[in-house]
Amino acid sequence: MAKAPAPAAKEKSGEGKVLNVFSHGVLIIWAILVVLPLLWAVMASFKTDDSILSTPWALPDKLHFENWSRAWSQAHMSDYFFNTVVVVGCSLVGTLLLGSMAAYVLARFDFPGNRFIYYLFIGGMSFPIILALVPLFFVMNNMALLNTRHGLIMVYIAYSLPFTVFFLTSFFRTLPTSVAEAAMLDGASHTRTFFQVMLPMAKPGLISVGIFNFLGQWNQYMLPTVLNTEPKYRVLSQGLVELATSQGYKGDWSGLFAGLVMAMLPVLAAYIIFQRQVVAGLTAGAVK
Repeated sequence: MAKAPAPAAKEKSGEGKVLNVFSHGVLIIWAILVVLPLLWAVMASFKTDDSILSTPWALPDKLHFENWSRAWSQAHMSDYFFNTVVVVGCSLVGTLLLGSMAAYVLARFDFPGNRFIYYLFIGGMSFPIILALVPLFFVMNNMALLNTRHGLIMVYIAYSLPFTVFFLTSFFRTLPTSVAEAAMLDGASHTRTFFQVMLPMAKPGLISVGIFNFLGQWNQYMLPTVLNTEPKYRVLSQGLVELATSQGYKGDWSGLFAGLVMAMLPVLAAYIIFQRQVVAGLTAGAVK
């Protein structure tokens, strides 16, 4: 004869169900709050200005693709998009390369000053960037790097390195040392071991930290506003502000929403494509 479940077990099961329903409800509400504004912005980018103001929640009568073409050409979003791709692409590659090399050395080699250098990177994460804007402006000016793409790329790399080194140092510590030791026994140098053995094994961590850096650099506004005032070198965040402020009383809301969606799509596409790798990189080393 099977025994009836104990009352305590029933109470725990009921509490678990209530907690599960509550957590799912909170997640659903959070998803609605996040997704609904994005969908509304996409919908508004295909509507006319009159329909945006008169019937903001109604579907567009037809897809007005001229809003996108107007924002792309007349509002110079194409130039801003090109500048952003160049700056973010180069800075992302430089950040991952330098950050992975520094993190590998800090995680795998013991030498005097190892912990001191590591904590210097950690301290860089806690330093507010707004406090460094004024001295950074004068340093860039003295080095003739103001209003240049390569100057902004160098600043982005320096801005992203502390978090990258912190993240990848913990990741490299979870990788097995036996593979690197086997490569060294086969005659591989430290450089070859890093690039051909350890770096491919760190692919999940590189993708995860790369996505985070991509989001931060793509949406960066404060640094380019201070260090990049040349109109032909402006990035997307500056272009959107310029598009919003240059409207005056014309109110080209449809073009503004089209430009906003243009700036938003690459970020969404990158996360959708690499979401599994991001989760794998964040959970790597948690279970051995």
